[in-house]
Amino acid sequence: MSESLTIELFNRQQARADMQTRLFPFLALALQTGRRWMLIVRPETRTEAQNRLMWPQLQAFADQLVWPVNGRMEKLTPEEWKDLLTAAFNSETMRLAMGLNGGTVMLGQRTSKFSKKRFSEFVEFLYATAADRGVQLPAWQGEE
Repeated sequence: MSESLTIELFNRQQARADMQTRLFPFLALALQTGRRWMLIVRPETRTEAQNRLMWPQLQAFADQLVWPVNGRMEKLTPEEWKDLLTAAFNSETMRLAMGLNGGTVMLGQRTSKFSKKRFSEFVEFLYATAADRGVQLPAWQGEE
């Protein structure tokens, strides 16, 4: 038995059908194990296609720009560019915590929590920032 079930809901009729044919059978079997289960219904977050679009863009920033870090100009990794650009997208209003050894840690910057709409806005922000900074982004090869 699978440990999770994901159902995308589009309308009432489809939701009713999937509850009867997929959700109820899954829960009936799952609850026989004696384990407790949680059912969470939430808006859909970014898509896999959106995520695949973001990483080549971040790689382009990493390949083409240097950035001041601790007073020195350095190349950043795509992951570090993601942190920097996500903070800028959020108007650089983030929470900073002191690290265990005295450094600074940025808290709460997770694009995986963005809704599809918010993530689309983030991708548009990446395009605009790339244009402002002279970064040549790769052509997108998939669907958004």
